[in-house]
Amino acid sequence: MPLLDIDNLQVGFDTDDGLVRAVDGVSFQIEAGQTVGVVGESGCGKSVTAASILRLVPSPPGKFLGGAIRFDGVDILRMRREDLPGLRGREIAMVFQDPMTSLNPVFTIERQMGEVLALRFGLDRRAARARSAAMLQTVGIADADSRLDVYPHELSGGMKQRVMIAMALLCEPKLLIADEPTTALDVTVQAQILHLMRDLQRRTGTAVLFITHDMGVIAEMCDVVVVMYAGRVVERRPVIELFEQSRHPYTRGLLESIPRKGVTHKSELPTIEGVVPSLLTPPIGCRFTKRCHRHRALGTDDQRRCLEDDPVLAPDGSGWVACHFPLDGGVR
Repeated sequence: MPLLDIDNLQVGFDTDDGLVRAVDGVSFQIEAGQTVGVVGESGCGKSVTAASILRLVPSPPGKFLGGAIRFDGVDILRMRREDLPGLRGREIAMVFQDPMTSLNPVFTIERQMGEVLALRFGLDRRAARARSAAMLQTVGIADADSRLDVYPHELSGGMKQRVMIAMALLCEPKLLIADEPTTALDVTVQAQILHLMRDLQRRTGTAVLFITHDMGVIAEMCDVVVVMYAGRVVERRPVIELFEQSRHPYTRGLLESIPRKGVTHKSELPTIEGVVPSLLTPPIGCRFTKRCHRHRALGTDDQRRCLEDDPVLAPDGSGWVACHFPLDGGVR
């Protein structure tokens, strides 16, 4: 049994114009101790999928339309609301993408970390302070005991993110969800945070769901990659096979757009033309058709199939792909 099993998850948001299906039939699994990356353009449903795991989708306007999210065999979507606090933080923890707004500005670091330990383990202030200081040291914060007495505005962005990681790991969760945790940080600090997370994951054995739009981060951090487009999974396979044998045209486009040696100007990078279709009225067939270079090279009958027949995610070699005419393995 996988640690986390997302099965045909469907999440929508009511708007003045109608129902937007932000997540429309997403399925993937995470094994204990595994790092799974979810990648895709902004608006493809990555963060909504992550929020759904902890039942953090605001309702209204959000609502679950179908599917299941099984954690250790228990469907989170069917849990009673009063049972959710025992899941959040203790079994599943989350690091959000903006450390600047994730910490309460009017409380010290000790107050915020100690509150977690008091609620989850009933520790008194002295025991909570000692454990908080030890965790800050674990995430590479020097002079940890004195840092507990400062307020968030007295810390740099990188330090704030280290504090957020420390808070997430205080309860030794089985699954850590990292929603673009390095987006708001500069390049040097990004590298430090990624190295820290990889080191902690090896030491603790915590499974990690890593949400990002950066294929370089995916290559460095993940065991398995889930590629999302317009609310759906279009490809899923082990990270090495994804980079060497990707078969969905969208995945191939993401890989080809990575800056590489010899490219001196952004105009020389291949791009994926067009924009993501509206999830208010998505296309009938393949949602990537209008942007797909593979589609343009097909004959008339095959093109009609792409336009009229919605592809399903199906086994394909080392992974899964949702494409009627998948590409040969390898980057063009």
